[in-house]
Amino acid sequence: MMLDKEFKYFLDNQVDLVMKYPNKYLIIIGTKIVGVYTNHMKAYEEGKKNYGLGKFLIQHCLPGELSTTHTFHSQVVF
Repeated sequence: MMLDKEFKYFLDNQVDLVMKYPNKYLIIIGTKIVGVYTNHMKAYEEGKKNYGLGKFLIQHCLPGELSTTHTFHSQVVF
């Protein structure tokens, strides 16, 4: 699946990432944090502009299952 590598990286490093970036929104590409933001929309806009849609994962950096539940949002505008 798309972005499995990025999500696995987050899960494998969650404890350390939460200590370093508590309650931030991370942009992850592969096994690298390429952006850290205070809100989801800013992370989305910067990720879209800099990397293109479908190329990055935005992950809310929270402890435990709070941030490992899969929730998908559509950015569809009618």
